[in-house]
Amino acid sequence: MSIKHPVISVTGSSGAGTTTVKHTFDQIFRREGIKAVFVEGDSFHRYDRAEMKNAIIEAGKKGNNHLSHFSPEANLLEELQALFRQYGETGSGRRRYYVHNAAEAEQHGTPPGTFTAWEEMPADTDVLLYEGLHGAYKGGDVDLPKHADLKSGVVPVINLEWTQKIHRDRSERGYSTEAVMDTILRRMPDYVRHICPQFTETDINFQRIPTVDTSNPFISRWIPTADESMVVIRFRNPRGIDFPYLVSMIGGSFMSRANSIVVPGNKLDLAMQLILTPLILRLHDKRRKLM
Repeated sequence: MSIKHPVISVTGSSGAGTTTVKHTFDQIFRREGIKAVFVEGDSFHRYDRAEMKNAIIEAGKKGNNHLSHFSPEANLLEELQALFRQYGETGSGRRRYYVHNAAEAEQHGTPPGTFTAWEEMPADTDVLLYEGLHGAYKGGDVDLPKHADLKSGVVPVINLEWTQKIHRDRSERGYSTEAVMDTILRRMPDYVRHICPQFTETDINFQRIPTVDTSNPFISRWIPTADESMVVIRFRNPRGIDFPYLVSMIGGSFMSRANSIVVPGNKLDLAMQLILTPLILRLHDKRRKLM
């Protein structure tokens, strides 16, 4: 952790909605004049798309039928920890991008499914924001929560998470429902072992719960809308959180436990703005005083 160069991580599995939370952070940074550098979790995968397919085949030959991007061995987690540590100490580090599609390929000049070259991050930034699968991972010699100053988890209930992933992978990546189902099944052991435990380490969790039937996500025609959802927001340490103020400002919200507030799905952006803005400003004010 670092007062001088704070690190913020947003953690969630594929299809969870971490990008939405990242956009909220981005809005707060722009509004408050905070200069942030962004790091994508996908850029710390160990293999590009073709290499990953081969790695899955080779792992299967050795009896490992669940190698996936959820697996620690499929990611450069020690390198990610080194980046968190280096940024916290010096405000510097290296990053790259994973190119997902043709639009990003045109932007970066690299084919889809590959990485750009490593490059130095911009100098004189105020905060690093990580968004990806392993922002609060602990295991072996890796302890990422120790190096992050604010950790957020994005965790829809599992059927909603699968519904979102199925729709995204079919519409954006052209996968069949059966192919997405195979991926979900292959990832499940590592989801349980390596993704779920991270949400014990996060400071705040945002969990969207649909209020419509998602009992069979593999035949669902639509993703439940924000109006068809509630969001449970859990604080690891509720000290200093003004729950009466939040309940009064967010219509339709209520407290479900001493450390949890439930808000309507269509009020999530407002809730995140009210909750995250003072936390970010607190980090930024400490940094500014020290500098």
